[in-house]
Amino acid sequence: MPDRPSISKRAARRLIQQAFVLTGRDRPVRQHIREAHVTTVWMLEDWNFEWTITLDRGKVRFDRRPARVPDMTLTWPNAADFFDTIEQGRAPDDSLTMEGNLTFRNFIDLVYRSFCRSLQRVIQYPVDDAGDPLM
Repeated sequence: MPDRPSISKRAARRLIQQAFVLTGRDRPVRQHIREAHVTTVWMLEDWNFEWTITLDRGKVRFDRRPARVPDMTLTWPNAADFFDTIEQGRAPDDSLTMEGNLTFRNFIDLVYRSFCRSLQRVIQYPVDDAGDPLM
């Protein structure tokens, strides 16, 4: 959307956090991760922007601080490309790198797909549950 201004870091953090709230409400995701206990760090490198997602027995927990010892790290080199790809309705797989214990990938993949769908909706309709604007 060329008429839309670029997303600020503050707005991005709020959009990402809301997308993970919606991901945590996704029943298939909760059922799939009910046995999991995984800590992941997600990072947009060019913004030096990191957050922690913990999967804990069916719950998705968001933390603004990066975990010290994550099980996996998901990294995208360019934030603008990440958000552009999400807005187009695609998961930004091309630039994604995953490091760490890849045995947890089956848990992370479902959460990642749900997160991408949720983030696309949140970018299109940037309001929280109370109707307050996120951007």
